[in-house]
Amino acid sequence: MESARPAQADDRPACVELLTHALAEARTMRGGATLAGDATSDQLLARWTRTGTATALHVGVFHDGVVGLAAATTFARPGTAELSGRIECCYVEEGARGVGVGTALLQSMLAWCDENRCRDIDALALPGDRRSKQRLEAAGFTARLLVLNRQMN
Repeated sequence: MESARPAQADDRPACVELLTHALAEARTMRGGATLAGDATSDQLLARWTRTGTATALHVGVFHDGVVGLAAATTFARPGTAELSGRIECCYVEEGARGVGVGTALLQSMLAWCDENRCRDIDALALPGDRRSKQRLEAAGFTARLLVLNRQMN
């Protein structure tokens, strides 16, 4: 059975491995190198698990094994006192895709943002990442902005 829950300290090795795969996969996609930047798995996990910050790291579980992870954060919209959420990562290992773990992780992130009184939620999808875009649209997300980038030499 698939499920999602907040990550625990003993999930760290699985989270490092999953995030390493997620970063490698993202860097092969159009725009992924820019999005991933030079961040390492350890740096991202440290940011998403820092005490005293409005961040969440959840893991996706299938048959008692950690096979996915998702991270979200909150931020104040400029010029307002309202909070918005941002799903910064949602990844499921290739062999566990298609069984509902990604959907469970996404629902877990939506619930966390709701608990943190977010007015809205942003989620990132790379150009051409149809699977992520379709999952997000099925959860009620709509594209509202495309950001185009040109590197200068």
